[in-house]
Formats: sequence, structure tokens, C-alpha cells
Amino acid sequence: MNFFSDVILMLDSSIRLAVPILLACLAGLYSERSGIVDIGLEGKMLGAAFAAAAIAAVTGSAWLGLLAAIFVSSGMAMIHAIASINMRGNQIISGVALNFLALGATVFVGHSWFKRGGSTPNLGTDARFSPIELPFAEQLGGIPIVGEIYEQLISGHNLIVYVAFLAVPVTAWVLFRTRFGLRLRAVGENPTALDTAGISVTKLRYQALIIGGILCGLAGAYLSTGQGASFSDNMTAGRGFIALAALIFAKWRPVPALWTCLLFGVLSAAQIRLQGVEFPLIGEVPVQAIQALPYILTVVLLAGFIGRSVAPKAVGQPYIKER
Repeated sequence: MNFFSDVILMLDSSIRLAVPILLACLAGLYSERSGIVDIGLEGKMLGAAFAAAAIAAVTGSAWLGLLAAIFVSSGMAMIHAIASINMRGNQIISGVALNFLALGATVFVGHSWFKRGGSTPNLGTDARFSPIELPFAEQLGGIPIVGEIYEQLISGHNLIVYVAFLAVPVTAWVLFRTRFGLRLRAVGENPTALDTAGISVTKLRYQALIIGGILCGLAGAYLSTGQGASFSDNMTAGRGFIALAALIFAKWRPVPALWTCLLFGVLSAAQIRLQGVEFPLIGEVPVQAIQALPYILTVVLLAGFIGRSVAPKAVGQPYIKER
């Protein structure tokens, strides 16, 4: 039973670690399905994380922090939209520029406001999203296996975690069961045909980037006000790029994206538990090597098991309306 409890605890950690990657991955899915490469997921998450923590620290409200995170992330998404759609600029360069902007601006503004080297003050209980106990979780916790799964694995997460997992079936329904989803997939494959039918390519791509900005805002807010209790320099730590890798691994589909992000969460949880462990023959492995494990295995899995992954045909290509 101790082994089972350890597995439950590791899976619980895996869920918490997978959430920001899942939200960013879904954001990238909307963007790239519309034909816009979104390298700037990392920057939008970072800017949102800072905005959420800074506003929550000043106002004492996690909800105002969340709104600030969505506002900042959506604003950055609009910068990317203007550069990529209206000005027909290079989408990769625009995304990289957003990443550098967020990396420098968060530290500069954070130091100017709080004088903590770019970090924000630790957040109190009201300034964070607290865990939610689902109905009858405590009563059912004593039941072997089923009760423990319900109490420790399903219950006890904050609101953004449940929103992230709910976003997966919602995204699948929107993309494959609605008119908007059909048009979004079409604009990423053949925008000329959609334009010929009288549907605005620009409007659809803007809508996709706004949705992506909202999802990245949720991811950033989760990092600093849900999973953590403050903002620190570069706290996203490459999660936006891992989300892009997960998106490719999942072949731009929401449900496979969920399993891919959970896989990275499991690997991340495993590396935390493996730190300081003595291995047979080789002894204790350096912490840096253990911390790199999820990233290395992600690359190995992508290189060895993904197979052929075909992106939307029009992704990365600015659309020029024919006259």
C-alpha cells in the first residue's frame, strides 16, 4: 500500500507540473491551427506570471492578479498578431522578440517596483488560488484505492488546474464540432479558399491569438499564484518551448496534447524524487543531471517515437489577399 501511496503522490505532483505546459500547448494549438507560428508562448507565460504576482501582491486579490495576467498575455498576443498578420513580418522573429521582451521587462519592472532583484513579495493566502476540496473527499478518503485516488489525486487542486483539464474536451469540441473550429482549421490549411468564400482570414487569426493569449495568461497566473507564491526571474524555465514540443508530438490535436503534457509532468515529478538518491554502481547522480532528465527524455521521445508529423500547410506563411 505504501508503494501505491507513493505512486498517487507522484501522479499528483505530475498533474500540478503539467498544467502550465498543457495550457500553453492548447494556446499554441489554436494559434498554429490558424496558420500563425507562436514561438512567443514562453514570453507570454512569463509576462503573465509577473503581472499576476505583482498585482496580487499589491491588491491582495488572486482574481485581480489573474485578470492582469490575461490582460498582459493578450496584449503581447496582439503585438504578435500585428507583426505577423497586419505587417506580414517573420512570425518566428516576432515570437523570439516577445520572449526577450518578457525576460528583460519582468526583471526590470519587478526590481523597480519591489526592489527584490526582479522577484515579487511572497503572496498571502488571499492572494493565491487555494486548493478546492471536492464533495465527500474527506469521507471517501478512507476507502482503499478508490477513495485515496479521489481524495489525493482528483480533489485538492486549485481552480486553474480544473480549468486546464476542462479546456481539453472544450478545445476538441470547438475545433472538430463547431463552425468556428472548421473555419479555424481551414484558415491554417488554405486561407485563400476561405477568403474566396467571403470569410475574413485576419479576423479568424486574431481570434485564435486572443484565445491563445487568454490560455497563456491562465498558465502564467498558475505558476505564480497557484503552484507558487511569488514571481522569480525566468520562472517559466522553458515551459513554453516544451509546450511547443508537446504540440508537435501530439500532431496538433488536443487530447494527445493532454497525454504528452502529462508525460512531461511525470518526468518532472520523477526528477524531483530522484534527487539525492543513491543508484547502484554509479552512486548519487549530480542534481544538474537529474534536473535535465525530463528535457532529455522529451527530446528522445520526440526524435524516436513521434513518426511523421505534418503541420498545417499554411502555418508560418503571411497571407496576402489577392486582388
